[in-house]
Amino acid sequence: MRILVVASFNKGRFAPFIVEQVEALKKQGCTIEFFGLQGKGLLGYLRNLPLLKKKIKAYCPDVIHAHYGLSGLLANLQRHVPVVTTYHGSDINDKKVLPFSKMAMRLSAWNVFVSRKTLEIAKPKKKYILLPCGIDLSDLQLTERAESRRKMGLQDDRKYILFAGAFDIPVKNAPLAKDTVACLRENQAELLELKGYSREEVTLLMCAADAFLMTSLTEGSPQVIKEAMACGCPIVSVDVGDVKERVEGLEGCFVSDSRNPNDLANLLGKAFAFGRKTDGRKKIVADSLDNRLVAKQLFEIYERVLRRENHRW
Repeated sequence: MRILVVASFNKGRFAPFIVEQVEALKKQGCTIEFFGLQGKGLLGYLRNLPLLKKKIKAYCPDVIHAHYGLSGLLANLQRHVPVVTTYHGSDINDKKVLPFSKMAMRLSAWNVFVSRKTLEIAKPKKKYILLPCGIDLSDLQLTERAESRRKMGLQDDRKYILFAGAFDIPVKNAPLAKDTVACLRENQAELLELKGYSREEVTLLMCAADAFLMTSLTEGSPQVIKEAMACGCPIVSVDVGDVKERVEGLEGCFVSDSRNPNDLANLLGKAFAFGRKTDGRKKIVADSLDNRLVAKQLFEIYERVLRRENHRW
């Protein structure tokens, strides 16, 4: 089966979770090529249409898998190849983008939503599935805290809180995280920005940290939460995206209904007191969020879409 993945390439690379999903799909027997979109907003994306049509004609895919609503809308402006569109959160949570995502939903052969909250906002009537993106499980995620700190040059006697993103991304809401850490006892912990690290270094930081902190304004199904779970890092988060569902029942992880820095600081204290790896990796497996299992479900969706297309013709 030949799949063409359509996604943003504005940063000079495809999002790591898309690349990892593609690698898992290849192991299911798919042949996959990428088409990278460059430009901002609907008009910026529309400029890619001639090149996309040229790519489709040359590659002859069986299915196009578009990531994010605008990509899905663009991919559906040709009607020769069925399109599966995955909505990752910002394309549903942003009221300016939502109408375009709804157009993509109507045109797509199948729609994939990564969280229940985005599904409830989008309200699709048919041709959809709730399927969070998976993550890769690795032995590196099992690295003990002391060893991870040694490799990353962190102190053994200091508490570290890993922030769920870069400080300069507004939606990640770094001011709330900084206010939260300021509510802790003086010099009790250091907030680490998740920026400029390799994938391996991110994994080691998650293994090294005393807690992982998410204060985002909006999310879909944040990959970093699943990755922190796989590393056994205690998690403190506001109630955003599907975080509450992901960590439900997981000892050492806490979700606050409040965005009060003092409340979040109190939960960080509980995470510190937990003081060991969580069973997050086991929950990832139990919730079928290993990339291999997600890829299998996506492959079945592609097959279903092709059966429908063949029956229609």
